[in-house]
Amino acid sequence: MPCCHADFAAVETSDRGFTVGMPTFTFGAGVLAEAGDNARELGLKRVALFTDARIVSSEYVATVKASLAAAHVEYAVYDAVAIEPTDASFQDAARFAMEGRFDGFVSVGGGSVMDTCKAANLYATHPAEFMTYVNAPIGAGQKVPGAVKPHIACPTTSGTGSETTGIAIFNLRSMNAKTGIISRRLIPDIALIDPTVTASLPRNAVAATGFDCMSHALESLTARPYPRRQNPAKGIGRPVSQGANPFSDMLATEALKGVGKYLVRAVNDAADVEARTEMMYAAMLAGIAFNAAGCHLPHGLSYAVSGLTRDWHVDGYPEGKSLVPHGMAVVLNNPSVWRFTAPCCPERHLHGAHCLGAATDGARADDAGDVLASRVIELMRATAMPNGLAALGFDDRHIGALATGAEPQYRVIRNAPKDVGRGDLEALFRAALSYW
Repeated sequence: MPCCHADFAAVETSDRGFTVGMPTFTFGAGVLAEAGDNARELGLKRVALFTDARIVSSEYVATVKASLAAAHVEYAVYDAVAIEPTDASFQDAARFAMEGRFDGFVSVGGGSVMDTCKAANLYATHPAEFMTYVNAPIGAGQKVPGAVKPHIACPTTSGTGSETTGIAIFNLRSMNAKTGIISRRLIPDIALIDPTVTASLPRNAVAATGFDCMSHALESLTARPYPRRQNPAKGIGRPVSQGANPFSDMLATEALKGVGKYLVRAVNDAADVEARTEMMYAAMLAGIAFNAAGCHLPHGLSYAVSGLTRDWHVDGYPEGKSLVPHGMAVVLNNPSVWRFTAPCCPERHLHGAHCLGAATDGARADDAGDVLASRVIELMRATAMPNGLAALGFDDRHIGALATGAEPQYRVIRNAPKDVGRGDLEALFRAALSYW
């Protein structure tokens, strides 16, 4: 399969430009208390406050409620968000949003909460059959026809970057795989990013979301360069995620430096305020980067892993529900992918490895995949991640089903720097069964 080569210093230029969409964001301790002022500035009178049952009684949600009340903004709470949402949970949230006749939305939670809020906002504002806006070829892939209601996003985890993106991901039960809805219209208007919220996160959540952040940045850095993306549309037709570009390169680089320096510290010590703050900052940067550049194979493969995992539970996540945290599903495919894609742009893979703290002096182009994969594996082992897909119960018998779940994920797998066929997907999953 052919590769799309690009020097790290700059992607090749052409008359096909790139567009960047991003919210107005405020980063800093205590900024959740500004939710009410921001809602009032947006002209909101009655908002839907989205959160989940685990944090609805937290001080963070209480702070946002008090801020809204002080600004005389009425709110109604929706706390039935599913962790790792499905098409059914998205539709339940949309019904709440339709019936409430809200003029705006506020989300307080992790990626599941923010993504659910985006979907509810969309279907309440532009009602349609559910699969209408879902990514093609899984859904109809129709464009969002107009603006949605204002959305203020308040993340409480340090990795998903959902507060900065126009992407809403869910598990489509009929195919046992994740997919999503993507539109520049879904980017929150305002992001209030308070790093103090991460102090109460359990270590496994910090690890999983931190690896999601890492992969966002690595995938942005190594994505197909924007002049060579497969959708060359211009103007309003230009896609949200457009391939690696100078803007996303800059942000991804800084995010990876933060992950390399602070991830293990943030996982191992909840009292390490500096590390947890810097991971929250890295997550924001990586979110903006991948919204502009797009993810590729690690995320495309992860959607099948998430959908097909059975009888798996991680401490710190909801009891009584089998799920593999999104960032865990993503990182388990990382080393396999980097060994596969490195020949296309070895300098970018080496740069990513260097930012993560790997020793790259003297490394040759032929070493790039192993150098990056080895550093990711070091971080996985230091944070007690599972040793590949086999740890989740997968073996050779499941390779075909995993490839079937990943194959239609055109939005991401076609953004890889290398064309990928069915045989490649099977080989990537097989290589990801065990690493050490």
